[in-house]
Amino acid sequence: MENKINNDYYQQVQLPSGVVHVYAGAELFKGLDYKVFEMANNNLQIPNQVYMSYTPDVHVGVGTCIGATAVWDAEDGYVSPSIVGSDIGCGMRMHLTNLHKDDVKEVKLRRKLVKAIEKYLPVEDHARGHFSDIRLEHVVTKGLHGLPKKYIPDGYTPRKATSLTHIERSKFSLDDNALDRFPANVWHRSHRQLGTLGNGNHFAELQALEIAEENRAVAEAWGLFDGQVAVMIHSGSRAWGGSVSQYCSSEMQKAMRALGLGTADPRLLFAPLDHQAGRHYVDLMYSALNYAVVNRHLIAYAIREAGKDVFGSRFEMTTLYDLMHNCAWEERHEEGRYFVHRKGATRALPAGHPDNPEPYLATGHPALIPGSMGTASYLMVGAPDGKDNFHSICHGAGRIRSRSATKRLITLSEFAAAMKVGTDEEIVVNQKSLESILDESPQAYKDVDQIIESVVGAGLAQVVAKCKPLATVKGAK
Repeated sequence: MENKINNDYYQQVQLPSGVVHVYAGAELFKGLDYKVFEMANNNLQIPNQVYMSYTPDVHVGVGTCIGATAVWDAEDGYVSPSIVGSDIGCGMRMHLTNLHKDDVKEVKLRRKLVKAIEKYLPVEDHARGHFSDIRLEHVVTKGLHGLPKKYIPDGYTPRKATSLTHIERSKFSLDDNALDRFPANVWHRSHRQLGTLGNGNHFAELQALEIAEENRAVAEAWGLFDGQVAVMIHSGSRAWGGSVSQYCSSEMQKAMRALGLGTADPRLLFAPLDHQAGRHYVDLMYSALNYAVVNRHLIAYAIREAGKDVFGSRFEMTTLYDLMHNCAWEERHEEGRYFVHRKGATRALPAGHPDNPEPYLATGHPALIPGSMGTASYLMVGAPDGKDNFHSICHGAGRIRSRSATKRLITLSEFAAAMKVGTDEEIVVNQKSLESILDESPQAYKDVDQIIESVVGAGLAQVVAKCKPLATVKGAK
């Protein structure tokens, strides 16, 4: 392996099968597991690949690392479920409120709000959402446009509309016939899960914003102010996305055998875009992307209802942005058409890029980067030099310890200290015991500030605001 260092935050690594571009500071780079390069070498064996990179939060996944971007020409490209991930469409959403952090400074009030959120947002394992009047077939084929009007009230008030305009994509088109293979139990389970978080690292969090002075003009254009309370949501496509991954695996494996394709890793699945297996996966993946964006929207809808219960009708909660970090689709880059995969990577477009939603054309759209529990998250905006990495940046902090290792090595007192338990600045959590979510403690993740430093240092994006946690809602296991 030849390591060619270009600058402090960008390095090319020459592997037997090709080059992987790594955007990470020296300390983060040195800490990378050798397995991430083994996985990259396997990924680079997929035919016709034109580019592959890692973000600084990269860590080992199944088939492909989390924190990867992989690109093919759209004309002769490939699609890989392994470079999308099993939680298809997993991503972030942020809503802005009209509250200031001083409005929720009392721990007792934050606890009251968390309890109210649980009334509308089921968190128990196998919990059923409160949206039985929504038709799932409309959700998976039409995205947000398949929801009844009452769930997108601002969509019909043009001056206040943000639900349908301030998002990466509101609908992905697909061949509806691809959905016929799913049995009734998948439809039933997925319908029940609409508007639920799931467990693991998924969450809904109240945060207080600190504007970065160097990008105050961008922040103000987005409607941000210092001390503003915002709601950040991290969730995906739940059982629907998992079923897509499961049902496509056998078909993809058969196609690979028939075409004589494969690598040293049997879990790395891929097929040509113009092959039946590839086309079928893309259609089903798009249905899961539709589900994911609707799921996050309904979670936000539930939190808004809880906020009104606590703060009254004056409470406002408008959409800042919604985006994916487990996805694949066609994009234009410098007049070329490419099929871009992102697994644990966030698209961050700069000002003036034509793919920005119209409200963000002049500034670039918000890129939502969560930290770990007890640490800050970030709002970023893409920089022009991000084109070198197909406008991909990190998607979070990135795990450094497995869940079992975290439970073994980190004490409850260390976790409680990170959450400031017993102080006026306590980060309120809905779980009765921190022990149940110990594997999500900050000590299980990389230092998010180092991650952000790498992204900024590499010239991929800039910080617009730091988001400090006030209260967190997690799903039960």
